[in-house]
Order: sequence, then structure tokens, then C-alpha cells
Amino acid sequence: MSKLIKELPQNLRSTIVGTAVIIFVFRAMPGPGPGLSWFEIDELKFNEQFFSILSLLASVLTLLGIILLRPFMSNNSIAKIIVVLSIAGAILFLPSVGMYYGFHNWTSSITNGIVDAKFIALINTALESPLGQVSMIPLLAWIAKNAPSHLKATFFAVFASFTNLALSASALGTKYLNEIYTITREVKDKVTNAILTTADYSELGILLITVTLLTLILPILFVFIIQKTRFKTFE
Repeated sequence: MSKLIKELPQNLRSTIVGTAVIIFVFRAMPGPGPGLSWFEIDELKFNEQFFSILSLLASVLTLLGIILLRPFMSNNSIAKIIVVLSIAGAILFLPSVGMYYGFHNWTSSITNGIVDAKFIALINTALESPLGQVSMIPLLAWIAKNAPSHLKATFFAVFASFTNLALSASALGTKYLNEIYTITREVKDKVTNAILTTADYSELGILLITVTLLTLILPILFVFIIQKTRFKTFE
């Protein structure tokens, strides 16, 4: 990466570094881990078919969302985009937090069972799907416009790999959070049917709240810090 940056004009070097760091931090935010899926299966009664529907919906709406959000991406700086996406991401974690505390029971009771846990999960997935990919597009567009013509493909590959490293950082963060907040699922012996591990979701709520706060605070904090230095992102 350092060798590639030297190929850019001096005034652009710091900019692309600051932009890459901000995107890295945004994509490196930890998730709740498997505990949330266990809770959805055991307590909310989601099954494999429903998870497949969610996955398909997420894939389709990611493509659609990128198209619909194109004006937003083209008319705003990467710093503003990351701030907006961080706020949106934190807001979209709230339904999961709410369902842990029984929010879906209340919505189901006042809507005659229409707005139940599955309905909330579908809507939440529809809104959340495009967010992760949107953050990458301004950086790739900037490279396409400003990188030297003979190095564009290399720039794309290197910076995409760098930002994808954030996914590994996210997985590590998820692992460490799950060591702090212990969540277990009931496990039975296949032969005797004896319970080997009891289900314990008592700390899932605080885990979800922690993930929500990290998703909201850390990317915005890094945007604020980067924008105050010579690494200020491009407009």
C-alpha cells in the first residue's frame, strides 16, 4: 500500500489513507456472534427456511439499495456517509435488542399477530442489507477517477483487500465480546438425551446493547479524529 501511495500526487496521499482507515474502522465493528442466532432459533422459533429467506432478501436488497443510494453517495463526502451509516446501523440493531426484551410480544398483541418477531426481522433485514457495501463504493469510485491509469487494477485489489481485513478484525472483536459476555445454548447427549450444557441467554441483552453502542460511537469518533488531521477525507 505504501508503494502504491507514492504513485499518487502529494496532495492525494494523505487523503486516501484517511479514507481507508475510516472505512476499515466502520467495517471492523464487532457483531453479537452466534448467541443471537441461537436465541432466534430457540426463543423466537426461527427455522432454517426462514433464515434462507432472510439471506435471499439481503442479497437482493443489497443490489437494489446500492442503486437507490447512488445519489446519496455521489452528493456527500465519505466522512458524512460513514457517520450516517453508523447511526443507521446502530438504529437497526435496536429491533434485535427490543425482541430480546419482548418487544415483538407487544407489537404482535396490538396488531393481531401481524407484526411478530419474523415480520420485524424481515423489515430489519430489508433496511440493513445495503449498508455494509455502500461504505466501499465512494473509495472505489475515487480510485477509478484518481489512480494512475496503469495501476488502477492494483489499487482496487490492494485497497479492497485492506478494507476486507476489517472483516477479520470484526470477527476477532466478536470473539472477545463473547468471552466477556457468556452465552450458552442447550446441548444434549445424542445417546442418553441428558443435558450437557444449559441454555443461558441472560447476558445477551447487554451484549446487544454493547454492540449497538460500539457501532454508533467508534466510527464517528474516528471520523472526527481523521477530519482534524492532514488525513482528512475527500469531499
